[in-house]
Amino acid sequence: MHGRPGKRAGSRDWPTPPPAGRLAGLNWFVHPPADPATHLAWEEAALDAVEARETPACLWFWESARPFVVLGYGQQAAREADLDACARDDVPVLRRCSGGGAVVQGPGCLNYGLALPIDPDGPTASIAATNAWVMERQRGAIESLVGTPVARRGDTDLALGDRKFSGNAQRRKRGALLFHGTLLVRFDLGSIARWLRFPSLQPEYRAGRSHLDFVANLGIEPAAVREALAGAWNARPSAAPDVSARIRELVAARYGDPAWHARR
Repeated sequence: MHGRPGKRAGSRDWPTPPPAGRLAGLNWFVHPPADPATHLAWEEAALDAVEARETPACLWFWESARPFVVLGYGQQAAREADLDACARDDVPVLRRCSGGGAVVQGPGCLNYGLALPIDPDGPTASIAATNAWVMERQRGAIESLVGTPVARRGDTDLALGDRKFSGNAQRRKRGALLFHGTLLVRFDLGSIARWLRFPSLQPEYRAGRSHLDFVANLGIEPAAVREALAGAWNARPSAAPDVSARIRELVAARYGDPAWHARR
């Protein structure tokens, strides 16, 4: 989930998101439909571009037209996904560059990503501080949009009551970080039970519940969620940076390689 997957660290907390301040120039855009491997490569390429100072901090959104399963960096495919069911239904099982748990992608599951420089004196200085800062900003934006209480549950979940609608993860490099997540808006929740096994790790608040008893849709249009989150980050509409060369490198070396996804 963070930098070297599985690593955790303590830090001072940021329960209230500070003003955007140095993020006032944040750009946001919608990543166009692509194949699953390209979507995952895009996110790592954006992180690399911010790390190299080739592009400013940015916020983006994407939604896959095709269902697929995404594993956390260190997960075992056979433990988390029903590989027989995925093969039968022609659902790819891929792996992302951050930690966290397995998710199902597809229409109605809105993804967002943030690539941010690391400020050693600010709320992105550590894993825990970044989690608290980003999640509180996301929580407040969604709560204002839906008009009902939204809770931060576990480390990086958002929930309506005790039902999760958003899971999030983090990847850290020396000078920049990727913070990304899913938001169930109008998703086929039954597909989660079809293609995922019961998770190997679960947050305490899940309390052993099945997939269908644990998750919920927001029931609102993706465009409204995009606008709410962009507003929360004081982000301005922009064209996506051109990271196509890096995407091709990442697809060739990793996201297009079945061995990368099947390892462990």
